[in-house]
Amino acid sequence: MKIGLFITARLKSSRLPLKLLLDLNGRTIIERVIDRAKQITDVDQIVLCTSVNRQDKPLTDIALKNDIHYYLGSEEDVLQRLLDAAKFFSVDYIISITGENPIFSVEYANQTIDLIKKTHADFIQFAGLPIGCAVYGIKVKALEVVCAVKKEVDTEIWGPLINRPELFDIIREEVPSFYNRLDLRITNDYFEDYQFLNAVFKHFGKNEIPSLYSVLDLLDLNPEYLKIHGHRIQASLSEEQLGKIDIYFKENLVRIKEIKAGIYKKMI
Repeated sequence: MKIGLFITARLKSSRLPLKLLLDLNGRTIIERVIDRAKQITDVDQIVLCTSVNRQDKPLTDIALKNDIHYYLGSEEDVLQRLLDAAKFFSVDYIISITGENPIFSVEYANQTIDLIKKTHADFIQFAGLPIGCAVYGIKVKALEVVCAVKKEVDTEIWGPLINRPELFDIIREEVPSFYNRLDLRITNDYFEDYQFLNAVFKHFGKNEIPSLYSVLDLLDLNPEYLKIHGHRIQASLSEEQLGKIDIYFKENLVRIKEIKAGIYKKMI
């Protein structure tokens, strides 16, 4: 069984242009993510999954400079980009990380890999982590099913398409109370987020890769940092969009299960 650690990243951003190239204590945001990814054990490839748009070429240059692979895929359809990359690198599972999250949890990424090996589940998540700190384990078979049946083209927010317990074998574990802070955002979508991350990283050495534990501990000691970006709200799908997705899967569940059966049998 091969496991790929895939970092989805693009430079197209209206809220914070070129946000992945911004400096964070001597390294770009995306390099901080790559440095962190290299701490995760038992993965066969680390791949930066970006788009065919020439605007994203600086990301492929950074991938090469940092000795990881890259893949050029769909601009808007993140799930299709991940699937195409998974097939290209012949992996069975994906650990999915987002490029604007320089403090994602290495610890829970490693625990996700352990659960993949033990359970062979379709989708694995640790619930409750701060926004921007979670990672996800996805079976490529399940990803192929979703890409075969979904109607959405823009899948930047893809969770509701694959987190379908009526269709897939899903493992969802709650994190301990110290880490359970879903109301906390540690990501880089807005300029205030970038200011917040700079305030955090100034407490660590330029070559240091701070653990999520140390960052949360720091925030407990310096709660004023949360005011820097506290007014910003994470982008999400509307209730109407979520409702349409739920109705689609409910009304087409029998057909989708048939498609799933064919894909799972084909890939054995």
